[in-house]
Amino acid sequence: MKEFTYVIKDALGIHARPAGMLAKKAKSYADTTVTISANGKSVNAGQLMKLMGLGVKQGTEVTIACEGANEEEACAGLQQFMEENL
Repeated sequence: MKEFTYVIKDALGIHARPAGMLAKKAKSYADTTVTISANGKSVNAGQLMKLMGLGVKQGTEVTIACEGANEEEACAGLQQFMEENL
């Protein structure tokens, strides 16, 4: 399993548009489970409603964990996504 932490910089946090993009990106890594943890909760990053249910605001530290066949590629891609979009 590979993981990284990231502090949300977007003024609106993980709101609808970036949450949808993040869920789509997480689902794009076949054979890899992507989990996001924040505020004491963990959810599958590919599930949009659960992702938005985390209530992640600006300044919140999130941990993204990737486990599976493409975990290194997924972790690198998601880290880049977070830096560019959130």
